[in-house]
Amino acid sequence: MGRSTKSEVLSAPVTERRLAGSSKTEITRLLLIEDDADVARLLCSMLGEHAPQDIAVTHVRRIGAAEIYLAKNSVNIILLDIDLPDANGLECVLRARAAAPRAGLVLLTDENDESLTARALQHGAQDYLIKGQIDTSGLLRSLRLATARRTLEEAFVAEKEGAHVTLNSIADSVVCMNVAGYITFLNPAAEAVTGWSLREAAGRPMSDVLQILDASTRRAVPDPMARAIRKDSTTYLPSNSILVCRDRSEVAIEDSVGPIHDRGGNVMGAVIVFRDVSAARKRQAENAHLSEHDSLTGLPNRTLLDDRIGRAIAAAPRHLKSVAVLFMDLDGFKDINDSLGHLTGDKLLQSVSKRLVGCVRGSDTVSRHGGDEFVVVLSEVTNPQDVSILAGRLLQATAEPHCIDGHDLHVTASIGVSVYPGDGMDAETLIKNADTAMYKAKKGGRHGYRFFKPAMNVRASEQQSIRDDLGHALERDEFTLHYQPKIDLRTGQISGAEALLRWTHPVRGCVSPRQFIPVAEACGLIVPIGNWVLREACRQARSWLDAGVPLLSMAVNISAIEFRGEKLPERLFALLEDTGVDPKFLELELKENALMQDAESTVSILKQLKAGGVRLAIDDFGTGYSNLGYLRKFPIEALKVDHSFVSQIAASPDKSSIAAALINMGRSLGLRVVAEGVETDEELTFLKEYHCDEAQGYHFSPPVFPAQFPQLFDRISQANASKPQRSSAAMPN
Repeated sequence: MGRSTKSEVLSAPVTERRLAGSSKTEITRLLLIEDDADVARLLCSMLGEHAPQDIAVTHVRRIGAAEIYLAKNSVNIILLDIDLPDANGLECVLRARAAAPRAGLVLLTDENDESLTARALQHGAQDYLIKGQIDTSGLLRSLRLATARRTLEEAFVAEKEGAHVTLNSIADSVVCMNVAGYITFLNPAAEAVTGWSLREAAGRPMSDVLQILDASTRRAVPDPMARAIRKDSTTYLPSNSILVCRDRSEVAIEDSVGPIHDRGGNVMGAVIVFRDVSAARKRQAENAHLSEHDSLTGLPNRTLLDDRIGRAIAAAPRHLKSVAVLFMDLDGFKDINDSLGHLTGDKLLQSVSKRLVGCVRGSDTVSRHGGDEFVVVLSEVTNPQDVSILAGRLLQATAEPHCIDGHDLHVTASIGVSVYPGDGMDAETLIKNADTAMYKAKKGGRHGYRFFKPAMNVRASEQQSIRDDLGHALERDEFTLHYQPKIDLRTGQISGAEALLRWTHPVRGCVSPRQFIPVAEACGLIVPIGNWVLREACRQARSWLDAGVPLLSMAVNISAIEFRGEKLPERLFALLEDTGVDPKFLELELKENALMQDAESTVSILKQLKAGGVRLAIDDFGTGYSNLGYLRKFPIEALKVDHSFVSQIAASPDKSSIAAALINMGRSLGLRVVAEGVETDEELTFLKEYHCDEAQGYHFSPPVFPAQFPQLFDRISQANASKPQRSSAAMPN
């Protein structure tokens, strides 16, 4: 809606829009007289999106243009800015009322000028709105009140029956009373809500029919209609008002109340226009609850948790108490969630939540922190021993079997505890330190709890230090690759190599991959580091092949972050072409969980890699998802049995059976099976008996520098030749 020019005011002074709503017509034609285009657009938007009926809105910028328009057209109601280029103040009101004497009139003002608005109301305006304080609900409410009041005032000029017909068609409830405080009129909508008929209510005191309470205090709200009559001005009920109906049921209402004037401008009564907003308030309450509570468990979320901790901290010094924060993480939840599905996992979280709530006092808080993490806040702690007792109770309650969909599910928990004020002065610090203590409990064997100690932050500082140093490791050339051979168990010869990343820090010395790889993944540095590993491994493979080393494959492990990176196949094939390595020499190793994050997308990426000639293997097989349905879909060639299962071979028949089952599973899928971490003759013999295809580990060779790897071919070939050949035993049933 653009600004009108002078010529537009004379020749085409109006801009009209029809705002769609329902077919019910209470206010059908509205004239907006407003020179500020932004305000006009805002008001039209409010009416267009939220008006409950069709309204044709006509907009002009001057009172003169309005007079020209009203001389030929009629409207139900006028929205009038009382500070226009060609008139202002009471003059605007008088000219608008003269041009449309039967239309409702609502004023738009820049500030609350009580003297001006009082005079305007006496000269025919029904209500006023202050710019900058207008919301949709208030706008629509004001329009409804103005329409009802104008209709009633017209009743003293025209026939009352005609006015009643109009009021009876209004969807909002309309109730009128005289200056003496007695009911004179109810429309059908008001009869339906209050339970009073007009015949029964007429002549009764307003307080008999409209019993209005404050929902918070349950106290009666002062008579709004008497107030409107006394002050001769529009008024409103408190925002949380409820109406007690005749049958004692309660309805949440919002309203407008205004005085009714006779033809001489004297107050002769008041009218209240209200509607049932119970459903809207219920939605608001639900939204407010959802903003502070977890949708799955109904427990307080992080927002409400921070508030609760803050309140507990504020109250603790007054009562000479402490505040304890317990950070709890479930042990074994991921396995249940992955194997039985997210629906079962959700039900398990709900079961755990109920048990935790049952362990604490009403003044304490149990919050879901996210995933399978919970935070418990104990206010008014007197003795640390009480915290220990509760921590033990929480652990016991969690560990008892949870019957979910016919399954008896077992999980345990690890808990870390921090205490105000010693371990932190605010919610963020207390939660962080409790989280740190929880990880210490988990590493200490799980199903236990630990109190935070400042020394625990040393580890957190160490992690940050590693993260900082990793950022410079590539540019300082601190990374190297070592290579461990893979052995074909049928021939005893080297069948390939696996590239293993090593970091030699100038101060720390050799840093274990178990220390820096998780940090690199957490901070995103794994992507540039992984790119370097791939390029360096391919460059080394090309160098060995050129030197005549009979290398059959180069295996490189890539993380889930790298695998999900942008255009992995295109980047990888470009790297292979750049280094001159045939794709058939490269074998990518991926962990099961990385593949299962988005199985359908994984299939697409793997097929592109496979079509280009790259070999694919699942690393650490048996420690992740192990979904056979998807394993059949994935175009993989090999499974690598994790070293944790290989190391159990000599422990007992029961434990060795796991390794046997994994080997059989791989072979049943037609895949090459590689055993990791082979260290003893007993392990090697077992693997041969179960027809494992390949193996690697210290039994054959530790990872070596690139220059040492060609020498392994000669040494292993000679060692293999010196051993007597044995026929493999038949695979046991």
